[in-house]
Amino acid sequence: MRLDFYSSAFCDPCRATRVVVDEVRRLVPAAVVEEHEITRDLDRAERVGIRSTPTIVIYGEGDAEVFRAEGVPTVNQVLTALAHAR
Repeated sequence: MRLDFYSSAFCDPCRATRVVVDEVRRLVPAAVVEEHEITRDLDRAERVGIRSTPTIVIYGEGDAEVFRAEGVPTVNQVLTALAHAR
């Protein structure tokens, strides 16, 4: 299971999402978590259809997308999505 977090440098909601992501990392150490700053990884962001920041995309088996949240998700939303990604 993988969690990709798309952010931008001057995004206040991205800071709040980073807190959520950090808590998820602490609670689910087996999850692979990557943050992508869209100005540095624009090709990837375009390829997966990122329209705004923050956006979290969770992938399960075979890299199938199982969850996408634009805006600040709750810890519970992300944990539930990760449980479905297993």
